[in-house]
Amino acid sequence: MIFLGLFAALWVAGPGIAETLPFAAGERLRYAVAWPSGLTLGEAEFRAQARADGWDFESVLKASLPAIEIDDSYRSLTDAELCSREFKKETRHGRKTARETLLFDQEAQRVERTTMTPAGPGGKSVLEAPPCAKDALAFLYFLRQSLALGRIPPPDDLYFGAGYLVSLTFAETLQLSTVRGRQEADKIFVDIAGPDSRHSFEIYFAKDAARTPLLVRAPFDIGTFSLKLLQ
Repeated sequence: MIFLGLFAALWVAGPGIAETLPFAAGERLRYAVAWPSGLTLGEAEFRAQARADGWDFESVLKASLPAIEIDDSYRSLTDAELCSREFKKETRHGRKTARETLLFDQEAQRVERTTMTPAGPGGKSVLEAPPCAKDALAFLYFLRQSLALGRIPPPDDLYFGAGYLVSLTFAETLQLSTVRGRQEADKIFVDIAGPDSRHSFEIYFAKDAARTPLLVRAPFDIGTFSLKLLQ
């Protein structure tokens, strides 16, 4: 479910943040989680809040699949340039729960990963990282910034527990039916490769000033699941 992790009420940050980022502090985006048949299984929400020295991004996902309940939450703290400082992930898939924290040392170019189990501390590991390393949630907002500036980022590393290589490809511009009516959107293919897995999905970004993600489609063996913007 990594793709769920992947993809303006108040301007409280410094002028540099407000002038260069397309999304606003206080932004809240809600999505329906849909089964391949179109049946709604739950909701996901993404929130962005400016801090004095950066950004606080949060995402929650609650869904009821036929054989499993999912309750996930993610939180990313970044600096003003969207370089990650901390990423926390808490997941519950049926009876299986997991918690972990990533601490980013941008100066040393390393990421410390700490896992927790229901019984207590799990383990620690250290990963090498590129300059301005980003967790998966921070990368989504960085991608929106890049699209607003008219560019697609080159292949790069992101962190969602382990390190992953993300590659982005522009597919086409099309008209998409949304809760806001017909909207022009850019279809972007996302490919994420990790140590033991690979995920591919599509994100449709509105061609509005905020480059709002309108729709995410992720194929699985039993069909294509989606996140569709509600508001």
